[in-house]
Amino acid sequence: MRRASLPIAAVLVFLWGTPAAAQTDLRLRYVHSQAILAQSPEASVARDQFKRDMLPYENELRGMEERISQLLAQYSAQQLTLTSAARNLRQQQIVDLRSGYETRVQEIEVEAAKRQEELMSPIMEKINTIIQQLRTEGGYAFIFDASAGALLAADEAFDLTAEVVRRLNGQPSGSGGGER
Repeated sequence: MRRASLPIAAVLVFLWGTPAAAQTDLRLRYVHSQAILAQSPEASVARDQFKRDMLPYENELRGMEERISQLLAQYSAQQLTLTSAARNLRQQQIVDLRSGYETRVQEIEVEAAKRQEELMSPIMEKINTIIQQLRTEGGYAFIFDASAGALLAADEAFDLTAEVVRRLNGQPSGSGGGER
């Protein structure tokens, strides 16, 4: 038993026994990506374009929903006067229309995701480039995204969000954010 615990103890001493100077050299910062996107004029333009692009799809789906509602209303009103075969036929028509609607919703969701990626990808690349520049300039080991939910608590002095927004909007750099 002593032999197994000795190597583990040695590893722990090695990992935790690093000099204090090396531990203080680890420079960390964070950004709020959602705040950056909310303050980006380019992202706002992309969101508006996305809404315009999705309008025909919304109208298409609304029309399909109206058609299904009409058939349901007609079926409900005529249900008692229809023969069994006619009822089955109408029910099948409604089921088929609903199935077609659901299929079309899924297709539109795929197209929407693809279009959103097309619109946002250049903006995200620009933001990532700025963050990488800040990381290099500041000598930061890591820059975390607080919007991703992994950052539970942090000193606001380490927040680089405002600096990223300034650079993204083409404004002169400030202090570089949270220098300590």
